[in-house]
Amino acid sequence: MAIELNHTIVAARDKEASARFLTEILGLPPATPFGPFLAVELSNAVTLDFMEVEGEIRPQHYAFLVSEEEFTESFARITGRGLDYWADPRQERPGEINTNDGGRGVYFTDPDGHFLELITRPYGSGARD
Repeated sequence: MAIELNHTIVAARDKEASARFLTEILGLPPATPFGPFLAVELSNAVTLDFMEVEGEIRPQHYAFLVSEEEFTESFARITGRGLDYWADPRQERPGEINTNDGGRGVYFTDPDGHFLELITRPYGSGARD
């Protein structure tokens, strides 16, 4: 049996708002309720299960490999909402995207401070900036 990631839990102050933010930015179907979670399913059957928590949320990093077309559409949604974005994980290149590995990449945050990344090429798959 091959080992695959099946799901991960994403802490949120408001699971509906956070799940909706992600599905709208990525152009995915609405989240599906599953017990105390709202599950956002990705095309490889992995789900991000949003769960409401009280208190401080420790921001996590979630990177999504997308097609060039999906990047263009998602990036338009990011800029259309006036969200801050960066070309790098240290947030030293605001308002830019990167072209690492011959693709495109961008970082931005969700309503709970989770650091989201869109890339069109896996790391190490091509030329670097």
